[in-house]
Order: sequence, then C-alpha cells, then structure tokens
Amino acid sequence: MYFGGDYNPEQWSPETWKEDAELMQWAGVNLATVGVFSWSNLEPRPGQYEFGWLDTVLDQLADHGIGVDLATPTASPPPWFSLQHPEALTVTPTGTRLTHGSRDTYCVCSPAYREAAARICGVLADRYAEHPALTMWHVHNEYGTTCYCDQAAASFRTWLRYQYGDLDALNAAWTTSFWSQRYSDWAEVMPPRATQYLVNPAQYVDYRRFWSDELLAAFKEQKAILAAATPDVPVTTNFVFGGWVPVDHHRWADAVDLVAIDNYPSGTGLGPEEQTAFAADLARGWARRGEWLLMEQAPGGINVGTRLQTKEPGRMTRMSLSHIARGSRGAMFFQWRASAGGAEQHHPGMVPHAGQESRRFLEVCELGGLLGRLDEISGSSVEAEVAVLWDSAAWWAMQGTHLPSSELDYLEAVQSAHRQFWHAGIGVDVIHPSADLSPYRLVVVPSLYLIDPAHAAVLREYVAAGGHVLVTYFSGIVNPNCRVFLGGYPGAFRELLGIRVEEFYPVAETELADAGKGRWWSEHVGPEGAEVIDVYASGPLAGSPAITRNSFGGGEAWYVSTQLEDAGYQRLVETACRRAGVAVPDLPDEVELVRRRQGETTWTFLLNHGAGEATIEIEGHDLISRRPIEGVLTLKPGDQAVVERSG
Repeated sequence: MYFGGDYNPEQWSPETWKEDAELMQWAGVNLATVGVFSWSNLEPRPGQYEFGWLDTVLDQLADHGIGVDLATPTASPPPWFSLQHPEALTVTPTGTRLTHGSRDTYCVCSPAYREAAARICGVLADRYAEHPALTMWHVHNEYGTTCYCDQAAASFRTWLRYQYGDLDALNAAWTTSFWSQRYSDWAEVMPPRATQYLVNPAQYVDYRRFWSDELLAAFKEQKAILAAATPDVPVTTNFVFGGWVPVDHHRWADAVDLVAIDNYPSGTGLGPEEQTAFAADLARGWARRGEWLLMEQAPGGINVGTRLQTKEPGRMTRMSLSHIARGSRGAMFFQWRASAGGAEQHHPGMVPHAGQESRRFLEVCELGGLLGRLDEISGSSVEAEVAVLWDSAAWWAMQGTHLPSSELDYLEAVQSAHRQFWHAGIGVDVIHPSADLSPYRLVVVPSLYLIDPAHAAVLREYVAAGGHVLVTYFSGIVNPNCRVFLGGYPGAFRELLGIRVEEFYPVAETELADAGKGRWWSEHVGPEGAEVIDVYASGPLAGSPAITRNSFGGGEAWYVSTQLEDAGYQRLVETACRRAGVAVPDLPDEVELVRRRQGETTWTFLLNHGAGEATIEIEGHDLISRRPIEGVLTLKPGDQAVVERSG
C-alpha cells in the first residue's frame, strides 16, 4: 500500500528536509511525490540546471526507506520561459492572453512549450534513472488547461482534417447549414471562441475531444522519454475531475501504467463521502476494473463553498479507506507539509502549520500503521454486479447552452444514480458505454444524452441476452455529432424501452403517484409495448406514464422520465436490483459497505459515517482491530472494520 503525498522541499530549508525524512519514516510514509512545481528551481535560467538540492532530498528519502514519485514540472513553466515565449501563454475564449503569476501558464499547442517540456523531462530522466529512490514517474500535473489561441486553432484544423478528411464531411457532421456556418476553406474553421449567441454544439464537443487528444499527445511525448531511460519504472499522471476538464480519462487510461486520480469532494453532510465513493468507482472503471491509485486528497479540509470545513477526527481515515476498498493501491495526499506562503498556504497538510505535535499528524501516523495491515488485499477484486454508465463526451454535450433546460445536469444525474447504490451497500462499477456489460446483472444509464449507435446496439444485445437495464430521462437523444435521432425520443433506445416520447416538459418539480417527488424534468411518455409502473400525479402530465418497464428478449428495461428524489429513487433501485437477482443487504443507515474477493477469501469494508452505533451481522476476522467477529459486529460512531473471511 502506497502512503504519502506531494512533497515540496524547495519551499523549505535543508534542516527541514532532514526533519521531514525522519517524520515520514515515523509516520509510515513510503512514497513521496517530488518536483511537481519545481521547474524554476531546477532550471532558473534557460539551459542552466541546479540539481544539487534535489540530489540531497532524494538521497535523504532513499536513506530513510522512502520511495519517490518523481515529477516532471511542466505544469508551471518558469517566468523566464513566459518572457521569452509570450505566444505560449494561455488565451481565453474571449481572446484575452493571460499573464504569468499562477500555475498552468502555458498552451500545450505551442511548439516552444512542447520543446522545453521535453527538454527538462529528458534532463531529469538522464540524471535520476538509476537513483535508488525512484519508484514511479509522475508526468505534469492535472492535465486540463485549455487554450483558444491561433496555435491551438491551427492544431485543431489539423485534428479535424484527420477526423473528417474533407470539408464536406465536416460541414455535414457540424450541421453548418444552420445559421450560415458552412465552411469553404479550412482557414475559416476556428475553436469555439466567444460568440454573439449560442455556440455550435458539435464544434464545442469536438474541440473538447481535440484538446483531450492534444494533451494526451503531450503526455505521451514525455512518457516515451522516461520509458526509454527507465523501462521498468511505471509512468503515470494524476487525473483531475471537473466540468472544466477537457480530458476523456477513459481513453487516457490505456496510456498510463497506473491510473491515478486526485479527489477533492465538496459539500456538507454525507455528500463528500458519496462523491468519494463515486470518484473511486469511476477510477476503477477507467482502470478496466483493475487497481489504481489515489494520488491526491486533502488531509484536513472539505470545501463547502464559502469556507474550508475541517475534517473531524476519523473522517480522513474513513475517506482514505473508502478509496482503498474500491481498488486504490494506497492513500496519498496533497501535501506533506502545509506551505507557509503562496496561494495555497491554507491548503491542509499532513504536517499542518501547528507541526507534528498536532491532532492531524497523529491521525496521519495512525493511518500509516493501519494501511500496513491491509497489504494482503492487494490483487483482490471489488465485487460489483451493477454498472453505471459514464461518458465524458455526453457530459460535454450536456454542458451546452442550447438545451431545453439549464437545470439539466449530467454529473448530478449520474452521481444521483450512484449514491442510491452507495446507501444500499450494493457494489457498483462506473464504466464507459463501450465496456463489456456481461459481468453485470443490472446496468444503469443516467441521462446519456449523447450515444454512439454502436454502443446503443451493445445495450440492446445485453438486455436481449437476459440483462436488466434502468435508463433515466433525456437519454439517447443525439449521436456523437450532436444530431438528434428522429422519429421520437429517446431515439437510440425506443425499441429497447418500448416507448415513444413526443415532447419534453421541463419543470421545477413534479409528483408521481408512488415514487414521490421528481424535479427538473418530465416527459410525455407513450408506451409502445412497455408496462406502466408509475404515473404523474400532478401538473400538465397528470395521469400520464412516468416510469415504465419493458420486456425485451430475455431481459427487461426500465425507463424513468424525471429526476426522482432520493427516497423514491432508492425504492425503485432496490426493486430493480431484486428483479435482476442482485442481493440488497440489510445495512444500517450511514454505514458504507464494500466487498473485495480473491478466490475463496472475502474482505468486507464497513465504515460507520453516522453519529450512532451500528450493528452488522457478519463473521470473520477484523484486520483493523485484530480480533475475531463471531456473528455480530458493533461499530462505534466514526469507526471502521475490514472483516476477512475464507471459505
């Protein structure tokens, strides 16, 4: 199990470096990410390198048995580079060129930037290829910076030529006959910069696809350099998740040696725990149901919008274990020591401003000791009989300003589906629509607005062969070029679902006869073979079908035409699970359950996020408390257990 975090020794004195190595060893840290934002310290002037400080730090870490995830510092070019190459600075959609003074001050399409990034990467590879501390390479940091400059425009045209071949194909794909947008010369094609009114949705989604590919090409350039120098050292980068990120991590996953993510949940109540589970299941989906690594999380704070809420005692440990339960090879943090200055000086650290004599550092040490007891679960698989589909392109398409309602929210639709299973204690994989569906008894398709017809066909074949599917509102509406499937909604799934929707009825809220309240959305559903399960009880659609179920081949397909509130949604999910043959555990409220298996051995993770004691019927041996569990386990508030059972 990897345990540690980002370490920024360039911010501290050599005396502190020595203390840090000793404290890391004391806390059980075995991996430190070093050098992420060190370019200006490593190359203070063009071609002039200063590695003495890094040599010392890496030597000290190696002497204390601590491995290094050595980063290439290319996410933040030094000031001299921006002064020499102002054309490499980021340009916004409105045409404003940003200035140096923060992080991510680069355009990945700039030849000067790519050359400089490859050069510093090569120098690091040459110098540290044989260093005993080198455990992993960490390329860049949180790829996601978007630029709309002329260099980006030229690269976009090159990408489009490769994708479409000629302008006729591009014009057809983008429906440029609308609003007189037809292109007659490649020079006319631009990124989706700020416009007078609505942007072309196909152009917008293609630019995000292009930018994902361009960032991936930049990553692969550095990876090739590192792999040539150290073929046996894994190379990764930290995936960051958010609506602003133009990266298709499903496609990127094949390019990294280990999927690694950063996770910074937000909100109040159990929202951060629900988001943590979703991020972890999503990462495992990117890793093709394999192991992955939590590269960054905050050791002590949760953003609740207007303030940074301190994690109460035990919460950092439970959230770390939630990731590990779902396949992470450890728990890493940003950062080791809280910065004394700079823009993130109030970002929590494993060693806070108060120092090692603090509650937080004590919990860090306890977590380090606990992880040492869980090494045996490595290589086991997470049990999941349910899949939730996720597609970055569908998310991008749903971010358009041209949709019938601004309240449509793809991320919330997917997370809402996922959290019903989280509360029920049912294992879930979050996977791409192209994935193999055969391992699952139930597949959930939340608001999959954009769908490739080939993927829709796979879903039909899955249900025909006996699978069960639950599709929610505003799914199957457009193809990958954002063109509507004609003949009635949801065009890509009409046959499967046995329905035809003629009209949408966006609403603030609505009421169903049995399932309770819905919000944001409703649809005029016409059954074409499907059975009506529930109807609208109020509004213009009162008495009309709201939830249907259709027999299709050997399986069945549910359709939910509104965003159900959690109480009704969870009842529906549990009913669908039982019909699909998925067991629904009897689990106390606010207790998280994840089960891993290898051969005849299972490990059941149980995390009590509630304020009261929780009792669970289970037998085995708890790896955390190191005691046998003989039929009944009682978890105190905030407590956790990992129960091993063989046979």
